[in-house]
Amino acid sequence: MSWHPQYRSSKFRHVYGKAASKDKCYDCVPITRNVHDNHFCAVNPSFIAVVTECAGGGAFLVIPIKQTGKLDPHYPKVCGHRGNVLDIKWNPFNDFVIASCSEDTTVKIWDIPNQLLKRNITTPKKELLGHARRVGLIEWHPTADNILFSSGYDYKIMIWNLDVKDAVLSRPVKILDTHKDVVLSMSFNTDGSLLATACRDRKIRVIDPRAGTVLQEGSYKSHKVNKVLFLGNMKKLFSTGTSCWNNRQIALWDQNDLSVPLLEEDLDGSSGLLFPIYDSDTHMLYVVGKGDGNIRYYEISPEKPYLNYLMEYRSHSPQKGIGMMPKRGLDVAACEIFRFYKLIPTKSLIEPVSMIVPRRSESYQEDIYPLTAAAQPALTAQEWLNGINKGPLLVSLRPGSEAVNSLPQFLEPEPLVKTTDLSQQQGEGGRMQEKQKPRGISLRSDVTALEALSVNKMCVFLQLLQMYYRQQEEIRRLRELLIQRDVQIKQLELELRNLCTDTSNY
Repeated sequence: MSWHPQYRSSKFRHVYGKAASKDKCYDCVPITRNVHDNHFCAVNPSFIAVVTECAGGGAFLVIPIKQTGKLDPHYPKVCGHRGNVLDIKWNPFNDFVIASCSEDTTVKIWDIPNQLLKRNITTPKKELLGHARRVGLIEWHPTADNILFSSGYDYKIMIWNLDVKDAVLSRPVKILDTHKDVVLSMSFNTDGSLLATACRDRKIRVIDPRAGTVLQEGSYKSHKVNKVLFLGNMKKLFSTGTSCWNNRQIALWDQNDLSVPLLEEDLDGSSGLLFPIYDSDTHMLYVVGKGDGNIRYYEISPEKPYLNYLMEYRSHSPQKGIGMMPKRGLDVAACEIFRFYKLIPTKSLIEPVSMIVPRRSESYQEDIYPLTAAAQPALTAQEWLNGINKGPLLVSLRPGSEAVNSLPQFLEPEPLVKTTDLSQQQGEGGRMQEKQKPRGISLRSDVTALEALSVNKMCVFLQLLQMYYRQQEEIRRLRELLIQRDVQIKQLELELRNLCTDTSNY
């Protein structure tokens, strides 16, 4: 009998979690004891920020990412809040700007200096005053610069435009007043045109944030939702919560129909919250359990069964919160496709956990590192508020790929075309008045025209390169689908042959 694979083909089937050694952890960190259901940790390639214990107010620590080992007990804090800090988020387009929200009803934006902190930071860059009760969640817009969403216990979601000079903002550009209870979770789709929310009234909503209208609303009796997540551009939502029997549960939803989940599955009987985290580059979904040491991970597919279980990372150290490193901060030489930072308050420890694809080759593995979101915005704040949608700018993680990384500088080709036309007019004017003007001015205008033309050609080249990478990714995905179909056909043929054999025996 010929051997047939029992499981679906996937390059991520053997991904494993690897905890960092003790010398690469962050030790003696006074992690907060707050019971609020948030990550309490934010990471970027430059810093790791963690909410800490602080007498007489709220504070968080900002530690350089390379400063591992034991933390000085007198290490400076960011401590401008009068109440406990409930959530912190780094600006996705600036590694030195972080937002925090607190029980004191405020949201504050902080500038973090490039060098090591020498003293406490108490004065924020901006202060947002709009909520009447404590603010539990903040989220940066994924593609527009300086757009921040905040959600409070006054049941309101506020949209702030930080692209203004005022240090104190008291009027948000938009207030979403569509919830009748506390918002537990917020998530954007890829281009930030839609916002999904999970509310304490057990309902999941898909909202158009600029119009303030609810596009879809649904609740399911057997699923009490806690966290909700957009699965990239797959037009699906993923939620975690509890069943009617208080089992931890996950569910998958169609974005356009929230009446019944596409998939519903009980995980275990633990009481801790489940944090869902999605990597749209690899289509991998991670489910992190609060209060336990487990990280389950799945692969998402557009067709049934949608959710394919891969493996589970297990640890004896329970995590209170979790931080995620952006893709541009990963170690591609070690085939690292994701990195978590576990908050372990019982040991006062922050432990990095790397998710690694086992590969023998030490060269860059292009198939597991498709183009990923860049650290540059695709839109200005005003463009997004005016109704424009754009997906994130994409860059390559290949070491030394400066040409692809510089793509955001050539985002808008229109002004470059205008510049070319203007320089051509100047060149023509220079030729018409050649007898009156010095020869040097005409030469300078010609050089300007050539430079603008070369920049325009570079922009077109980079756009074509981006389209090429997208086509390669689509071809790879279709090839995998064909392989899966071939495996299914062979399995059916084998079952049919076995059935015919059994029938002939009778």
